[in-house]
Amino acid sequence: MSDDDELEVTYEYVRIADLITADIAAGRLPLGARLPGEQELAEIHGVSVSTARRVRRELARRGLVRALPAKGTYVIRTHPVEAANDETPPPGP
Repeated sequence: MSDDDELEVTYEYVRIADLITADIAAGRLPLGARLPGEQELAEIHGVSVSTARRVRRELARRGLVRALPAKGTYVIRTHPVEAANDETPPPGP
């Protein structure tokens, strides 16, 4: 099998974060928009709450959202900040 034939594997939380990133870039989730909570996000995408939590952390790592304790997670930027490498740990909760 050649390199071109290899199957690209993407973690589910990254795939969902990419979808939400596209929604933010397209204006479907504008600045200041509140993201669904982790439970709702999990239900929408058919994943576990822990995967939904990883999605939120990935979006925060990209600099697109900020979580406010007891308030929710909000869009703070429409395009990701300079891409960090995959070894960069996600920010804390």
